[in-house]
Amino acid sequence: MISPEAYECVMKSIELAKTVGGPDGLNAVAELDTRIPVILKTEKRCEANATKQNEMAGPLCGIPILVKDNIDVKGIHTTAGSLALSDNIASEDAPIIKNLRRNGAVIIGKTNMTEFANFTTSGMPAGYSSRGGQVIHAANPELSPSGSSSGSGVAVAAGIVPMAVGTDTSFSVIVCARENGICGLKPPVGALHSEGIIPIARTLDSAGAMANNFTDALKLYSAMRDEVLPKVSAADIKSLKIAVNTANSDMNSDEYTDFLKRTVQMLKENGAEVSELQQPPIMEQIVIMTWEFREQLEDYLKTSNASRKTLREIVDCYEANPDTMMRYGDSLLRDALDNTPGGTNGEPYLKVMRERETTIVKVKDELKDFDAVIMTGPTNIMHFCGFPSVNIAGSERDKNGVRRGIILYGIDEMRLYRAALALEGFI
Repeated sequence: MISPEAYECVMKSIELAKTVGGPDGLNAVAELDTRIPVILKTEKRCEANATKQNEMAGPLCGIPILVKDNIDVKGIHTTAGSLALSDNIASEDAPIIKNLRRNGAVIIGKTNMTEFANFTTSGMPAGYSSRGGQVIHAANPELSPSGSSSGSGVAVAAGIVPMAVGTDTSFSVIVCARENGICGLKPPVGALHSEGIIPIARTLDSAGAMANNFTDALKLYSAMRDEVLPKVSAADIKSLKIAVNTANSDMNSDEYTDFLKRTVQMLKENGAEVSELQQPPIMEQIVIMTWEFREQLEDYLKTSNASRKTLREIVDCYEANPDTMMRYGDSLLRDALDNTPGGTNGEPYLKVMRERETTIVKVKDELKDFDAVIMTGPTNIMHFCGFPSVNIAGSERDKNGVRRGIILYGIDEMRLYRAALALEGFI
């Protein structure tokens, strides 16, 4: 059952989604579930006869949630932003959505995203899709909404919903959260179910949580799990052991570099133990994405309601509709179709997967003594290895009014989350 206060919260989010988030506003929302108001009115009518036990609906009771459009929500479209999948209406909720509903969340609809989670073509703008058009940054239309979870990030930043679900293969939740001034969480790969989600590469993919603060991001992540996340409390700053990954740190703006330097200095002054290390990006990550994509996409499609069941049919659809679907091309889709003989049995793929196992052992050894690592420049090491990562947003804002954020990663998710909670209150 839903309380009158929760009902009003959901209705407000739906109205904001229609206006602020709609195609005439920020274009963050792809589709609303039109059944929700009727369902909630029915629940409100029943509430007077409900027992206290029946009213216990979980930690997200009555909270409106938007979900990225590559995740199945029963009764509405799952397209990954592509017109090629415009007929795919989900028959069932993805397991993570079932868990959210079990914990009381109200799934009000889907968010627009970068087409096929930014695995359509090189050079596609973040937040663009042939089905949804261009997502607009909430603070400044000249800024990129960033990451393929752009609609979810913008929906939270704009106040349409307090929490949203994204997916992350390589920064589609984490950098998207940072660039939109909110918090994001990508758990260890495998911590959440992947069924019912259109993939890029299961080795790297995970659903993730987006919210205005890290406590709410943890709450949303916990509700997506089969079992509740153990209680997480902020660590004492003095107890923290933090590594600073200086790889590619010269690629930041002067303003962001200064913010990071001040944060690290404040950590040292307040008793944290801080060390530096170098963990540069792994360029071979693209091999995993390209060689897993076709096989795993087709695994999803064969049980879906989409009429197109193969990557070849999807590529043919793009190339037969250049005016509506080829604005930026289809180079990544075409590469996965034409240049991955043997798929996940192909030697180039197997070679990178062997190297990945070696890298995981090496990085775990390097990070075993640290609670968290601060990313100061572009690296994908955490995604390549499948480790958890987060973005925390502080109180300081940039010239556009966007809260500045810090990306952290680590090998132990509970240590990482305790460090993130501590730093969130600190910056």
